[in-house]
Amino acid sequence: MPVLAFDFSSLTVFNSRWLQYLIAATVILIVAIILSRIVRKLLKVYFERSSSVLKVDPTRYKFLRNTVSFVIFMLALTLIFYTIPELRTIGITLFAGAGIFTAVLGFASQEAFSNIISGIFIVIFKPFRVGDNIKIGELHHGTVLDITLRHTIINNFENRRIIIPNSVISNQTIINSTIDDERVCSFIEFGISYDSDLSKAISILREEAENHPNCIDNRSPKDIEMRVPKVIVRVLGYGDSAINLRAYAWAKNSGEGFVMKCDLFETLKKHFNAEGIEIPYPHRTLVFKTPLPREK
Repeated sequence: MPVLAFDFSSLTVFNSRWLQYLIAATVILIVAIILSRIVRKLLKVYFERSSSVLKVDPTRYKFLRNTVSFVIFMLALTLIFYTIPELRTIGITLFAGAGIFTAVLGFASQEAFSNIISGIFIVIFKPFRVGDNIKIGELHHGTVLDITLRHTIINNFENRRIIIPNSVISNQTIINSTIDDERVCSFIEFGISYDSDLSKAISILREEAENHPNCIDNRSPKDIEMRVPKVIVRVLGYGDSAINLRAYAWAKNSGEGFVMKCDLFETLKKHFNAEGIEIPYPHRTLVFKTPLPREK
């Protein structure tokens, strides 16, 4: 009767090899868990600090921490598949298919991801904050109400909410009137006729600007000692119909500066009329070289 022989040494080698694979996979998984927790903790601390500056809810960035954890575990899973030769072929096939799916998803969501990346850059580099008075490009001007990772909400001076994608903001020039020093220098520009008294016009322009309640004294102690006027008025040049003047009047912020400029346009017109200073309009002289036919 034949005797069946069983090679226990090969079984021992097989079990030993898979035990090594199991230990390696466990170590990789533990390292991924520890790394994920460390990164999530660092991101949480950073975003909480950024949120306190931007005055927004830090839970808005929770999905970003989850995304980072997902990427770490996906890399760990890839490494585990690559470590075990028997699973390497399956892993390559699996992640090749995942790569194609990711590429399709990336093309489909390109604009959404662009807004998210731009939102992250706004949070990190802080070109503006909630409450800042900004101007984006040539069209949108107002106060920042909220900043998300997809869009920024601005309340314009008509009390309308403008929702602008972050990717659009990243491609525009941003004028921030609040980020460092809110004071603004308003240009009050007028043109007077060549027949008007230039010295009197400069004196009236300076007097009206200095007496406005929104006008502040931006002079340094040295300027005050040297008797530099609170509002400087300069002659910009000679136009076709007028001598162009500009007054440099300072205000606490852009809002008060805008109100001051509008008020001065009104009061200066009245004061100039009372003093006989003309604000001219363009005059044109038409010369006809060919005589016009006379009516019969």
